[in-house]
Amino acid sequence: MLIKTEAIVLHSLKYGESRLIIDMFTRQHGRLSFIVSLPKTSKGRMKKQLFQPLTLLDVETDVRPHVQLHKLIDVRLTSPFHSIPFKADKLSISLFIAEFLYYALRGEQQNIPLYDYVKSSLQWLDQCEDRFANFHLVFLMRLSRFLGFYPNLEDYTPDCFFDLRESIFLPHAPLHRDYLLPDEAGKLQLMMRMDFPTMHLFRMNRQERQRLLDVALTYYRLHLPDFPELRSLQVLQEVYTK
Repeated sequence: MLIKTEAIVLHSLKYGESRLIIDMFTRQHGRLSFIVSLPKTSKGRMKKQLFQPLTLLDVETDVRPHVQLHKLIDVRLTSPFHSIPFKADKLSISLFIAEFLYYALRGEQQNIPLYDYVKSSLQWLDQCEDRFANFHLVFLMRLSRFLGFYPNLEDYTPDCFFDLRESIFLPHAPLHRDYLLPDEAGKLQLMMRMDFPTMHLFRMNRQERQRLLDVALTYYRLHLPDFPELRSLQVLQEVYTK
């Protein structure tokens, strides 16, 4: 079936001398993998630069049931990023998010609200000039709403605990170890209530930001099977220790 859809590049892998395997999250069909032959001249449309992580594309493809690697018929740049590829802090955030989504969206079917959230978030980051140090934290926390384990923030009260396994706030500690003490539970619910324009109001030092990121990643590992350690995390940490 021939389809045209928007797509976000998640990952690309060189395959042989002149081909790439590309994983994308598409608006109409969810997660799809493609095999792309790179042109031998500069006139071809399937340029390698189009398949950098998180690039926003319009693609035409032939989607067939039970096919693992689909073929791209046409690909066009939807809207180029103007700052993300050229600023070290934004680039490190984008590479972290790309690797995170590569694993978090495995097997994800059509989810248009999720696609629109990711796309609009990236466009916001690209246009933002400053005060975006908490972007990746807010992005991860709000993403859980679309994946089915966003906590009910109305259950929060001061001095409550947060059960990371059950995604609930509790007046007492659960019987397992995967929970947050009241101080960190309060910070977590505050960050979850924030959006990108207001996130700069939450002041954090490097240690607090790193701790909250560790909590967010632990939360995802508890809810998504086989979620690995992320290689891009070290690069992100180095940027925010400078």
